[in-house]
Amino acid sequence: MSSASEVLAYVAAMDSALLPCLPARELQAADRASHPSLHVDVERHTKDFMEAANKLQLFFLRVGHQSQPSAEQVLRKQVAALEAEIAEKDKLLERHLLLVQKCQQVLTAHSASCITELQNV
Repeated sequence: MSSASEVLAYVAAMDSALLPCLPARELQAADRASHPSLHVDVERHTKDFMEAANKLQLFFLRVGHQSQPSAEQVLRKQVAALEAEIAEKDKLLERHLLLVQKCQQVLTAHSASCITELQNV
């Protein structure tokens, strides 16, 4: 059974269980509650309605559970995100290492020029 037809079947079962209760309830309210058959009918229809409602609830829980990713899928996604983060940080480290090397070269050149200037004085 497809999910749409299952939902419609559950709702129809709930309707068919609830609708007969309405006239019986009105009859009971009109002081005809002394008839035990009316009371039993309402209880039976109420029970049928609750069973259909429970089936519908279980259906929605099952559908919700099926749409959730498995633990393996969640872990794979987390691992992929962490690997992407590591790759990004590796690139940043390489860039900063190059900047540090350039700074060292500039400092070495400046130090050498300062030493030669001091020697000339």
